[in-house]
Amino acid sequence: MEERRGMQESVVKKHRQVLVRHADENLAKLRKKLPGKRNSSACMGDAATRKTRQLTEGSERVSDDPVPGSMNLVRETRDHLEHRILPFWKGLRDDIHGGYVGYVGYDLKRDPAAERGCILNSRILYFFSQASMSLSDPSLLSYAAHAYEALLEMTDSENGGVFWSMHPDGTVLDPTKHTYNQAFAIYALSNYALASGKTAPLEKARELFHLIEHKCRDAGGYLEAFHADFTPESNEKLSENGVMAERTMNTLLHVLEAYTELYRVGRDPEVREKLLEILDTWEKHVYNPEKKRQEVFFDHEWHTLIDLHSFGHDIETSWLCDRTLEVLEDEELTKRIRPKLLSLAEQTLEVAYTTHGFANESENGRVNTMRIWWVQAEALLGFLNAWQKTGEDKYLDAVRHQWMFIKEHMADPREGSEWFWWTSEHGIPVEKPIVEPWKCPYHNGRMVFEIMRRLKDEEL
Repeated sequence: MEERRGMQESVVKKHRQVLVRHADENLAKLRKKLPGKRNSSACMGDAATRKTRQLTEGSERVSDDPVPGSMNLVRETRDHLEHRILPFWKGLRDDIHGGYVGYVGYDLKRDPAAERGCILNSRILYFFSQASMSLSDPSLLSYAAHAYEALLEMTDSENGGVFWSMHPDGTVLDPTKHTYNQAFAIYALSNYALASGKTAPLEKARELFHLIEHKCRDAGGYLEAFHADFTPESNEKLSENGVMAERTMNTLLHVLEAYTELYRVGRDPEVREKLLEILDTWEKHVYNPEKKRQEVFFDHEWHTLIDLHSFGHDIETSWLCDRTLEVLEDEELTKRIRPKLLSLAEQTLEVAYTTHGFANESENGRVNTMRIWWVQAEALLGFLNAWQKTGEDKYLDAVRHQWMFIKEHMADPREGSEWFWWTSEHGIPVEKPIVEPWKCPYHNGRMVFEIMRRLKDEEL
């Protein structure tokens, strides 16, 4: 048994070596093909990986925690990715209409005629691109290429930008141009460029970057929703809880996320400048130092509109913004911003985390205890990042319990399914679709990719 495990570990190690070499080579090729771009050695093995290695080599492990106990999180989550998440999404490929089927009901019935959400497609493109690199599996690039071709069909050749949704036959269903949507296309295209080594996706991502900067913002920051010609429209799509927001934390966060990946791959100084500007805006307007949380919905002047603590977005921000700091490699900036990010993780650990999952949000002091699929994935990653940065065992314990809750309650045990949309705080699933325009493989897939990148093959 030990001999077999040793052989498996050897194979895994070789796969990772291929992954790093593949990413390094593609980054080098892409930057050579893009004249005038500042070169850098930053790639998959960046400052985050170096810091992780220092922390994991120098810190003690909790070895006798009775519930849930030590585990090899990399092996367990990778197995879950390869045998549950990947087969499900590969099976939704539509070779007749292009793209991927956009709706699977709770009863697991697929609807090929359902709308094709452009955010969903971008997230599928990201998922297969990153999976091909993380698993060193070139065969997955064909699935990424399929989503890439669909994304090109979802772009507006007349006015630029990506539509909100399409009919399966390729005609436009909802022509809204949302900044959030453009950002996810950039995020996906940057990763596909890295995975494929092609320059066209990266150039498309840079084109959308310039579009956002010229058409989707004003002097105060990023705006939200637009008609097809980029005249403003109301922001129903990213406004909730009874308010209509002119600016949102959510859009700002995911523009930051997208620009981080674009900068990581392309090293464009202009993108770096915008990342610094976004972090400044976040620090001044979004982060609430008194409550150690983010505000969520704003008017045009950045006045908060509601007493809302979005637990899921706070724990997601705690590691996503930290990832930006790692990519920027600015020591003074990191010293200024990282303590605020860690305060988000600490606060959510206190008010949202239980050993049986992570609550959704609190509005006017009333806690919504539903366990949402994406929130559970982001909570695991946020606590993993906090543990890596602080070495505090309370975060490691939370990582373990989050994974136990996910595999026992969020992952749908039915054959041919993936994760439930949400469950009660007791783990009882609610009958919501398994796939729809927002339900995607981006959060749970990325959870596994980040675990693999950060932990290698260590037991926790």
